[in-house]
Parts: sequence; structure tokens; C-alpha cells
Amino acid sequence: MTDRRLLLVHAHPDDESIVTGATMAKYAAEGAAVTLVTCTLGEEGEVIPPELAHLAADQQGGLGKHRIAELERACVAMGVRDHRFLGGPGRYRDSGMMGAASNDHPDCFWRADVESAAHELAIIIREVAPHVIVTYDDNGGYGHPDHIQAHRVTLRAFAKAAERSLPGSPWRTNKLYAVSQPRSVLEESVARLRVSPGPFTAPEQFTDIAPGVPDAVVTTRIDASPFWAAKTLAMRAHATQISVAGDRFALSNGIAQEISAVEYFTLLRGQMTKPGPSGFETDLFA
Repeated sequence: MTDRRLLLVHAHPDDESIVTGATMAKYAAEGAAVTLVTCTLGEEGEVIPPELAHLAADQQGGLGKHRIAELERACVAMGVRDHRFLGGPGRYRDSGMMGAASNDHPDCFWRADVESAAHELAIIIREVAPHVIVTYDDNGGYGHPDHIQAHRVTLRAFAKAAERSLPGSPWRTNKLYAVSQPRSVLEESVARLRVSPGPFTAPEQFTDIAPGVPDAVVTTRIDASPFWAAKTLAMRAHATQISVAGDRFALSNGIAQEISAVEYFTLLRGQMTKPGPSGFETDLFA
């Protein structure tokens, strides 16, 4: 077992590549054990390529099955060898965007019992024994119900893994992070995108994409610039969900975003290390 173990909990296939792809590739290349847990198959995703549009209409779960293969290719691009679906593939269904009728599907992740799902995740945590866990903040980054639920489940599992009531040896993870995007960084990106959106639509304002968070709450900056290409390849693997052109990408809304290999996080649990010259912690394992 390696001396650095990282576990990431994401809601859907493609989330891992978009917001943590460079970080995952960096630590995997450095020899850390990187485990990805995905909570749903992303069955409610909007399909971008016209030639794959039939997948979204497949009532037999065609899109979810297709996205499993996309995720496998993305993991190869990032050098991630350990991937699991929470509860097994298809255990929890994609809930769709907040307020959608799919929020009421009895099997959707949004309606899952947090304690039960956290139990399943805590078992994985005990097996992997990660030093660091990464998930979302309490708003799920941008209010998606599955992201919010991933936050709730991960926080509970973080505590449950240390309890003696579960089978196996209790494990206490050192640090728990949420993915973050400083608002100032996002605003600077949007300003560049207004001038050069590539083949996509320029954002009118930063709320056209993800709203970001106040700079003051961001604790950690991971510069994984040497792994920009690995992140981009991982994003390209999710062809149903992401269009990539040069150093720009867009989701189904067609709004341009920059592909960045500098990724930000907020420490939720654990001890903060001394910030570097930039004012940020620069290593999740520090």
C-alpha cells in the first residue's frame, strides 16, 4: 500500500475529468494510489453529438451503459486504475437538474437514504484507507441535487469510517476537501472567453457557467500544468457530454469554458498546512 492515497467522490461520469482531471493525473503519475467513486451512471445527461442522440431516448439505460465506457477511457487517460460505482453500476440513478421530474424517480441518488449510501462509501473508505478525500461543497458546486447528495453522503461516510460498529478496521482520513473555483479566477476566465470563445458561445457573465465561490474560502491550489493534455484527453473521452476544441470546451449549453490544469479546493475537515507564497496550500497531502 502506497504512502499517499487519494479518494474522490463524484456524482456523474465526466465530473471527475472537468474539475479534478489534472489533479488526479498528477498524483497518479507521482505514484499515489488514486481511487474514483462515481455515484450514478449519468442517465439524465444531455447528449451533444447528433449521431449519439438515440442514447438519451433509450429507455433501457443505453446512455448510462455508454457513459460507463466513456468513464473507463477517461480513467485510462488520467492514469487512474481504481474506479468504483457507489453500490455497484446503476445502484443509484442520475437525478437530473434540480426541479426536474427525474428528481422524483424512486431510484435516483437525490432520494437515496444518506445513512445507507454513506455506509456503502464508508466500507470503500475502510478498504482504500485514503489519507485525503475530495468531493463537493454543500451546494454541490452549482446546485445539482446529485452533487449536493454526494457532499452529504461523503461527509457522513468520512465520520462513519472511523466508527467501530462497521466491519473491518476503523479508518480516520486526515483531510476532506471540496472542489472549488475562486470567483476572481472565474471572472478573469470569462473576460478572456468573451474575447476568444473558440467555436462556442461566449459567456455573458460568470454565472452562465458555474458561479464560483468567494476567494476567501478557497484554501488549496494544485498546479498540475504538466498534466493539461491528460485532463483534456479525459474530457474528450466523455464525448456525449463535452465538446472540446483547442483549450476550450463546452457542455450541452454550448457556452465556452477554459480547460485549466490549475485546480482549486477548500479544506472541509482536517488540519490546514502553512500556505505557500501564493497564499494557498499547494499539496493535498501536505
